[in-house]
Amino acid sequence: MVTASVPLRARFDLDRGGRWVSLSGGGREWLWSRPEPARASVVPGSAFVDAGGLEECVPTVRGVPDHGDAWSRAWKGSPGESAVSCEDFELLREVEEDAGTVVATYRMSADPGYTFVWAAHALLDLGENARLLAPEDTPARIFPEAAPLLDRAWPYGATHLDGRWPAPLGLRLDRFGPDDGTAVGAVLRCEAVRVVDGGDVLDLRVEAPEGVPVSTALWRNLGGFPAGSPYRSIGVEPMLGAVFDLSEAGPGDAAVIPSSGELTWRLVLAAERMN
Repeated sequence: MVTASVPLRARFDLDRGGRWVSLSGGGREWLWSRPEPARASVVPGSAFVDAGGLEECVPTVRGVPDHGDAWSRAWKGSPGESAVSCEDFELLREVEEDAGTVVATYRMSADPGYTFVWAAHALLDLGENARLLAPEDTPARIFPEAAPLLDRAWPYGATHLDGRWPAPLGLRLDRFGPDDGTAVGAVLRCEAVRVVDGGDVLDLRVEAPEGVPVSTALWRNLGGFPAGSPYRSIGVEPMLGAVFDLSEAGPGDAAVIPSSGELTWRLVLAAERMN
């Protein structure tokens, strides 16, 4: 199969959490979105309002504050270089396009020893036959919402269970499929994945200093969330850390600010089209 690179371009809404509102190339928009008027009126501490796109979730995804503290604040600067100041940290993001690849470089400043989880919470516009490719046998964590889909009981008090990709504990997760009323989150302990949807491919990779835990989170919501008014949304989320909720992090499950008071990492996004 012959593939050709497809140049990508990103657009942002700095006033509303620095949110990525578009990631497009070759006539395709990769980011899913939905109309949600309440997104315009959030304030720090608000419950998460899902308008799609890519949100910067830090210092946690689940837990408190809901989806982190950066998505609900206005960012300052320009699309190429912007920053947000939160109570315990400042996050700087520089974005450039390098031969069609979008590269976002992040620098967090906080007290040495500060722990956090960060996720590029990207909700993607994908068809039912789309696939998520990751190295075979990659360690993968699943979380309690997966309990009804397993052939065993969920252990009392367990915050997550560990398995292997693509079917941790027998739950096949590499194909998205049609809506079936389920919603499952997982964390793959790998730095890079590929999303294949028809002839289009999106590569997502996170790069961090040695010793910083890197993962890729998956949110496969096939009309199972939220209760009462569910919709379909697919999240493929490069991240630092290995859990959604910072309060559940064990040793090695969260990023830590070093003695310098700063930590830098990169998000790299590239696209291809198969001919």
